[in-house]
Amino acid sequence: MKLRSPMPELKGETKWLNGTVTKQELIGRKPTLIHFWSVSCHLCKEIMPEVIQLRDRYRNELNVIAVHMPRSNEDTEVDKIKKVTKKYKISHPVFIDNSLKLSDAFENEYVPAYYVFDKYGLLRHYQSGGSGMKMLEKRINKILAET
Repeated sequence: MKLRSPMPELKGETKWLNGTVTKQELIGRKPTLIHFWSVSCHLCKEIMPEVIQLRDRYRNELNVIAVHMPRSNEDTEVDKIKKVTKKYKISHPVFIDNSLKLSDAFENEYVPAYYVFDKYGLLRHYQSGGSGMKMLEKRINKILAET
């Protein structure tokens, strides 16, 4: 996705965990962080506590949505995803993307990956990989300062 692209519709899920969310519910209220992860990604699990800290720190100012993007057939087991979600305290909505429909809409190829949208639903920041959480928080703060 290019910067300033509109947020794709959150459609094509295999299942939602922790509630469902629509694009319309997110836009116009506050910025949104959408993070892609996978149960087979060691780095995703390693960095998840920092994502959870961000979620908790900005609870009232930032929407946080997780997208589980499988990297293999074994990653598509919903019970396994539920178990890992619980273990890592992912209490925000989780879009299970077993058919990769949302991943394709985002043109996302990597986990972990982070997309930050402003309150109007425009992409303002993208990054992938496990490092750079300070940069991610800086970008979130910059977008929050604009709202």
